[in-house]
Amino acid sequence: MTTNVPSFPTIETERLILRKVTVDDAESMLKYLSDPDVMEYMGLEPFMSIADALGEISWYESILSNKTGIRWGITLKGEDKVIGSCGFLNTVSKHYRTEIGIDLSKEHWGVGIASEAIEAVIRYGFYQMNVQRIEALIEPMNFSSQKLFEGQGFIREGLLRKYEYTRGGFDDLYIYALLKEDVEAGGKS
Repeated sequence: MTTNVPSFPTIETERLILRKVTVDDAESMLKYLSDPDVMEYMGLEPFMSIADALGEISWYESILSNKTGIRWGITLKGEDKVIGSCGFLNTVSKHYRTEIGIDLSKEHWGVGIASEAIEAVIRYGFYQMNVQRIEALIEPMNFSSQKLFEGQGFIREGLLRKYEYTRGGFDDLYIYALLKEDVEAGGKS
């Protein structure tokens, strides 16, 4: 599995530029990560300060430097403001697998931005990072994320009971997966 990325890769789609997030993006990130609706299923409290956003950016840097993930800022072409993020975490190179996640500003929900970003990131994972399996962990009540990932060809494999402890309680999570062979056999991405 290839995990040595010489410089941060930029991904371009029809409407989006997925790029490295910098400290200059903290303010735009705080705007959407402070929204309770955006944060509802992320296992985190809504952000309260620029320091919270800078902490998120620091986490993006740490997963990249530890080779356990990569996270892109989502921007609309022609606008450099970060409106969300998408990428991989919990990458296990030895087993050629990773987990995918996404967040998006509420004003961009329902217009295909999330699908477009995820499709591009999936392609990057399979064909640049050479992973064989991409997983998504989704709360049972997060119907929009379930629909989003099912639309990309992900298959729900089961329920992970009390899998995470967040916000003072245990959360059940559905585990979804997409295999490289599913895509090559005519899957979505």
